Amino acid sequence: MQRQQFVRSTLALLGLAAVMAQTPASAQAYPNRPVKIVVPFATGGPADVYARFMAQRLGDALGQSFVVDNKPGGGSVIGTDLAAKAPADGYTLLMMSNTHTVNETLIPNKPFQLMRDFVGVAPINYSDLVLVAHPSVPANNLRELLAQAKANPGKMNYASSGPGTPYHMAGELLKSMASIDVVHVPYKGSSGARTDILAGQVQIMFDAITTMTEQVKAGKVKALATSGRTRSDVLPDVPTLSEAGVPGYEATIWLGLMAPRGTPQEVVNRLNEAVGKIVGAPEQKQQWSKQGAVPMVMNPTAFTRYLNEDIAKWSTVIKTANIKLD
Repeated sequence: MQRQQFVRSTLALLGLAAVMAQTPASAQAYPNRPVKIVVPFATGGPADVYARFMAQRLGDALGQSFVVDNKPGGGSVIGTDLAAKAPADGYTLLMMSNTHTVNETLIPNKPFQLMRDFVGVAPINYSDLVLVAHPSVPANNLRELLAQAKANPGKMNYASSGPGTPYHMAGELLKSMASIDVVHVPYKGSSGARTDILAGQVQIMFDAITTMTEQVKAGKVKALATSGRTRSDVLPDVPTLSEAGVPGYEATIWLGLMAPRGTPQEVVNRLNEAVGKIVGAPEQKQQWSKQGAVPMVMNPTAFTRYLNEDIAKWSTVIKTANIKLD
């Protein structure tokens, strides 16, 4: 009898070992070494700021270091390509934004395709943009700015953080919808553009409310309009572009995490759950609302659908407005 029990116990243990052997090692103990978050944008902008925020909190939640690696250039193409070529093991993530969904149409000959070479992990947040002007610009509201631009075609300029970025597309959308001719001045990152508008080297700029509000309140730039459907709680006295002279205008910046295609689904699910808990916490929502950011929580399937819909949306805008790289 004892011998039969011993045999049954041995067989059960062997069966358990076989099942464990079939479970991906990466999913059993993920993460068991540092995870890199590639940020294909310069330091100081929203993607960099929130990547560092997520790195700290994911590290706390999952018990491993998450390290931010800035690889700016090419309107996000350089860093994104590096991430696309990384091993699909969950130890390299991409901090992405709607720059990436725009670039699927704007830069068709990239060395990667977003939905072919990556999988959606989780969204993080979105925020409206604010259109600001240097104090030297003789316009105190949007209608005055548009009148000035129409009276002086090609003489006004606007800064952006690079081709395909939300700041660039917001400017091109304004040009198209308001029928104005202003010159795009692209930078390698939002920090350079922000520095130059504060110095008066460029005249106007769209920037994230989360990063420009402090300068607005300090009087270093004039806020002419915000880009959302409704006024921002952070800048309640600033009208939206839609109500200030460009009906129907809307543009935002949103951020999310992706991973190289082939990353184990168990790893993607674990990261998604961790991100969702971090950004969905009531205290986090309250804190971000003071900055002008709104948390986004979706499972991987919903986020993938959102990515595809955003690609289609911007494809229509780019083709309808005939937006091209400078």
